[in-house]
Amino acid sequence: MYKLKQMKGQKALVTGGLGFIGSNVAHRLVGLGAKVTVYDACLDPYGWNYANVREIREHVRVVKADTRDFDKLCAHVKGQDYVFNCAGQVSHLDSMKDPWLDLDINCKGNLNLLEAARRFNDQARIVYCGTRAQIGRAMYSPIDEAHPTNPVDIYGINKLAGEKYHLLYADVYGMPVTSLRLNNVFGERHQMKHCLYGILNWFIRLALEGRDITIYGSGKQLREYNYVQDVVDALVLAGQSRKAKGRFYSISTRKAMPFLEMARQVVKEVGRGRVVKAPWPRERKQIEVGNVVSSYRKAKRELGWEPRTSFEAGLEKTVAFYRERLPEYV
Repeated sequence: MYKLKQMKGQKALVTGGLGFIGSNVAHRLVGLGAKVTVYDACLDPYGWNYANVREIREHVRVVKADTRDFDKLCAHVKGQDYVFNCAGQVSHLDSMKDPWLDLDINCKGNLNLLEAARRFNDQARIVYCGTRAQIGRAMYSPIDEAHPTNPVDIYGINKLAGEKYHLLYADVYGMPVTSLRLNNVFGERHQMKHCLYGILNWFIRLALEGRDITIYGSGKQLREYNYVQDVVDALVLAGQSRKAKGRFYSISTRKAMPFLEMARQVVKEVGRGRVVKAPWPRERKQIEVGNVVSSYRKAKRELGWEPRTSFEAGLEKTVAFYRERLPEYV
């Protein structure tokens, strides 16, 4: 079983650090003793929230800036030991409605970061938050790192491009870069204002408010749900591991479950709400990928990582968090 190393006195930059995954990374880094800079553009309708760093506010430096601003990135990449690249446009539907914005954030923003590091800090260890959306529809199962990539939406295409940029800079310039392909991450500090992404957390809000949870189609499609603290461990572990240089990994769970079962589990844990079914909206059906079952075998073999938290335990912790703090996230 893995153990994260202490990072006392080391410096870390977290892009998207006021958002869901980024803020949880910041919390973990502070706990390990790192000097953390949180870098976030604070763009709506994305998940940035100053409440996400409330408990660690005195221990982090917060910079309001965009990854598309090359000069500002250069200034803040200098001197960092680690860069956790969690910034991005993360809505599948929005990527189809405004592909230019998705391209700007998810491609230009990543190139800016890599160029800033290449010019001013080419030995900073960079970890990129990729996504299972880079794969598209499964040709075989479980999906591993050798699986062909054929994204079904603009978001998946641009996130794949972002990963390719990162791995190219590792290959050509020798920069210590790693990409993790994340699967349906849920947990504390996720926005609850809308359902454009983070569907499990959105279902928790609906249940807490006693509202209907709508499932499109049969709900039989298999999905994996990664608890955010396990994902944070994987990101930090990848940054600390020399074996991870120039590598990419699938980060998944021990077992997949039907989408409908996930919704029912939410209702059961919250004790309110109900699950109802409806036909697929056309714009969602067009980008539905079907069953998603992945393998984390490579991450376990090379990094020692494996998920520690069961779905049920992660859901219990997440619901408890929002019972106490829901007004800060809606």
